[in-house]
Amino acid sequence: MHAGVSPRFRPTLSRGGRRKALLAVTMLTGAVMTTGALFPPTASAAKPDPVQKSLNALVVDDQIPSASASVADRKGRTRHYTAGVGDLKTGAKVPKDGQVRAASNTKAFTAVVALQLVAEKKIALDAPVDTYLPGLLRGKGIDGRHITIRQLLQHTSGLPEYLDKRAVLKDPQRYYEPRELLDSALAQKAHFSPGAKWEYNNTNYLVAGLIIQKVTGRPIGEEINRRIVDRIGLRHTYFPTPGDMTIREPHSKGYHRDTADSPWREVTELDPSWGWAAGAVITTNNDLNRFYTALLGGRLLPPAQLAQMRTTVPAGAPGVRYGLGLTSTPLPCGGVYWGHGGTIPGYATLGGVTEDGRAVNIALTAMPTDTATEQHAQAAVETALCR
Repeated sequence: MHAGVSPRFRPTLSRGGRRKALLAVTMLTGAVMTTGALFPPTASAAKPDPVQKSLNALVVDDQIPSASASVADRKGRTRHYTAGVGDLKTGAKVPKDGQVRAASNTKAFTAVVALQLVAEKKIALDAPVDTYLPGLLRGKGIDGRHITIRQLLQHTSGLPEYLDKRAVLKDPQRYYEPRELLDSALAQKAHFSPGAKWEYNNTNYLVAGLIIQKVTGRPIGEEINRRIVDRIGLRHTYFPTPGDMTIREPHSKGYHRDTADSPWREVTELDPSWGWAAGAVITTNNDLNRFYTALLGGRLLPPAQLAQMRTTVPAGAPGVRYGLGLTSTPLPCGGVYWGHGGTIPGYATLGGVTEDGRAVNIALTAMPTDTATEQHAQAAVETALCR
């Protein structure tokens, strides 16, 4: 999930600035052309691949254990890159397009399922939460009779954050029930009146997940797998079942440190239940590219619901806007790209797709702990999409 001010995770958007904003919300097929590695041979020593160069810098200059990327051009041809090592103890290679914890990219998956249910007339975007879960949201300034589904998906509900960063890092393998997490949010007071402004937090998608389960009668993970993963053939993507703390396929190990001067601690295995509908999905760079490309291409939602998803509000930083589980961010070369991104102990992912079909996703095996690293990661995305 997104990390920020202790003791609770918040999106990196809270710092301000377009590059950091994207990393926070910050939340795909083709033929493989080549695979990069840290300082690989290049055709011309004077003109190294700019994407590879940016990943190398994240490892060498920013000291991220490993970085990987999948970049697709307008014709869907994909190139994979890796830098660093997949295991700090053994020095093992970074697997090509290995699995990662997708963190808040999960929000885009959850929003798609909710909007599919809107298309099926099982959910109404502007209906209050109480329509589906009567009495669930009650607290200091919190009333589910006045918070709509749209406000949940767009982070304009005013609900407080449930996620306790210190607790998660203290015991990353603890299992949490969704209602337990919600209770920690409802013990706080509302941050603002519903619809008054935009503020990113995970509680919105916790409640959205509960509504999806109530309406469908099925676990949120099963709905994501059935409605998205299986539908568009994301072969390396899944929503972990309760108690599943592993990453099933080849992957680099994930690491965490509290500050740039702290030693790395491996946190690959953790219970993602605290992320749940807001951050539990496991996937690969290439599958994320496939997902966002299919979504923006109209393969997951009817036109009306895709239009709603792309209807945005300012997201607290210049040029960055948030729709319903989807972010648009300007590119220095013109236009915008759509995606989400996310951070979770051990992993960070960022990227998206452009209107003309370019796509990139970059994965780091640690959450950036300083502004410079965040800016360098964002610059790597821009380099890939603007080349």
